This record gives sequence, structure tokens and C-alpha cells, in this order.
Amino acid sequence: MTNKVIPYGKQSISQDDIDAVIDVLKSDWLTQGPKVPAFEQAIADYCGVNFACATNSATSALHIACLALGVGESDIVWTSPISFVASANCALYCGAKVDFVDIDLDTGNMSPSALEQKLISAKKIDSLPKVVIPVHLAGQSCDMQAIYQLATKYDFKIIEDASHAIGAKYLDKPVGNCEFSDICVFSFHPVKIITSAEGGMAVTNSKKLDKKMKRLRSHGITNNPNEMTESSHGPWYYQQLELGFNYRMTELQAALGLSQLKQLDSFVRTRNDMAKKYNRAFANSNIVHLTQSNYCYSSYHLYIVRLTHSGIAEHKSVITSMREQEIIAHLHYIPIHLQPYYQELGFSEGDFPNAETYYKQAVTIPLHPTMTADEQQFVINTLIGLV
Repeated sequence: MTNKVIPYGKQSISQDDIDAVIDVLKSDWLTQGPKVPAFEQAIADYCGVNFACATNSATSALHIACLALGVGESDIVWTSPISFVASANCALYCGAKVDFVDIDLDTGNMSPSALEQKLISAKKIDSLPKVVIPVHLAGQSCDMQAIYQLATKYDFKIIEDASHAIGAKYLDKPVGNCEFSDICVFSFHPVKIITSAEGGMAVTNSKKLDKKMKRLRSHGITNNPNEMTESSHGPWYYQQLELGFNYRMTELQAALGLSQLKQLDSFVRTRNDMAKKYNRAFANSNIVHLTQSNYCYSSYHLYIVRLTHSGIAEHKSVITSMREQEIIAHLHYIPIHLQPYYQELGFSEGDFPNAETYYKQAVTIPLHPTMTADEQQFVINTLIGLV
């Protein structure tokens, strides 16, 4: 094997992508112009959803999604402890309280049965969540129909954190169609399925929510006379109706995203083919990969295995040893409730046992379309040799 480092994830940039960005650089528009709404429409069309709101990151999209649903200081938001901290932080930005729902160890996703039990208990003490944010770990959708049925019964809203899952399917429909959610959020960070360098998107079937999010991403400002509190003073006039943010996506990002979107299905097919190769290679070993539900088609943003017969010391040793071989094994994620900041909020070890067990076992190994067959085989041989 060469001395080339094999990252766990990597963007795949074509000449068409480069040309698309150069065309914008030569145009009259660099920040807000025609590419942003074109990218929004293309994502909406791809997902089969009515509206899409582009942002400068998925974190920003999660924040304004919470605000659009009215999350505030007296509210509670639940999410998964196995995610990046943004899935929980977005609620704290709104002044809300955050709590977590334990995962299903086989999938790494929020457990509908754990959610139901937590809802039953919360109802007894009048502490039901206003919003639940399921996280589609590694590109596989949570069981959204089951979660939606609970939302109907217990009266909470749903934001799908699909940062990993653009191009995935649930019940043979694209993730992001919002059949079982109010808003769905995607990420276009460089290691995601497609990239806009940085960027996010919040999709919804609600015109009201879309309008709210688009205003919040741009300082709370409108230039639409129909939304103003008085007659417009002229073509230059705008009004700030609420406190918003500078969360806008640029033309450069949108142009790259539009170009990347053309390759999305190909990227996802390649990722699934590579995942199948890993699955076959690990079939008769102590390496257990996350289960893919038969009602899901994963986009395989990540390939995560669990070392079920290892202790935490051996677990660390495997990741360290792989990195010594120039294979950037990683761990997605440290349970959010164990972060020092969240422990100061009252969370502690033992609160979410499955998430904590997962953390002691999980390893993310490289999977991205730029990997060669030889590189993937080297990863397979190295990992099997270590466990």
C-alpha cells in the first residue's frame, strides 16, 4: 500500500463543479442572485417537497427551523444523543431546554420504543417536548412513520436532521419529502454526500414555515410590500420585522451545490456498492456493522462498525493503530449528554445506556467515492487484522 492517507470522508469535485463556480465568479452575482433559488428549487424537486430554504450551514438551518416552529424559553426539545452537538445546540440557541432519547444499538438511530416510553413518563409530569429532532445517522432514515404516529398522539412537531441523508430513501420515497415531519434539514459540508463547500437546506411543505425561515436567515428583513407594516417608501425600502440572522448561502456555494446535485444518485450508488463490499468482508468476523432496515435505502454518508467484543482500551487501540497505518478511522459520535457543557446542564453518565455502549464500540472507517478498490481492501485487511 502507498503512503497516501485514506480519510474517512472526502469531497469529490469534478471539472464541471469547478467550471460552475468560475462562471459565477465571472457573473454579476456573488452573494445573492439566481443560483440560490435555483438550487433551492432543484432540491425541492429532487425530494418531492414544496419549499426549500438554503442556508450557510445545516446548523443555521436547524436553528431557524426551531424558531419557525415557535421554539422558545418555556419549551423542551428532544433529540438523539448520538449526533453532532448542533442537533441539540439549535434548541439552546432559542432558549429552550434539551433532552435526549436513547438509540437503537443496531441502527444507531433514535429508538421509537424509547421515545414512546419517555413520552408516557413526560406526559405524567406535564413536560412533553414541543419538537423532536430525529437524526438519520450515517445516512439511514429513522423510522419516521412510527415517530410521526407518536407526534400525532402527543402533539409535538418534528424536524428531521437529515444532515447525513440527502439521496437516501424511506418507504421508497426520498428523505426530505416531509410526509412525516414539519421540516427536514440537509448538510452540504465537504465530507457529506454532496457539498456546497459549506451550506445547509431546510425543506418543508408549509408555505408559512418556509417564509418564516427565509426571513430569519436574512436579518428578519422583508422587501415584500404585502408583509410591511406600512406602505413601501419606494423600490429601496425594506423593513426588519423580527430579529433574524445572516445565515444566507452565497451564489458560489449554490452553484457548486447545483453541479454536485447532478452527481448525487451516482455518489449514493457508489457508496452503497462499497458498503456491500464491507458487509461481505466482515460477515464472519467480530465486526458488526450498523443494521440497514428493509424499509430504508441509506445514502451511506458514513460506514460505522461496532467492535462488540472489545473494551474501551482495545477500541481506542484499533482506531489509533489504523491511523498509524494512514487510515483515518474516526468515531461518530461522542454522546452529546457526556460533553462537559451538557453535564453542567445536569446530564451524567448512565442517562442513556445504549448511546454510551455505542460510544465504546463504534468506529467509522473510510467510505467515499474517491476511494480506490485497493484502498478499500487495505482498510478491510487492516481492520480484520486488528480485531
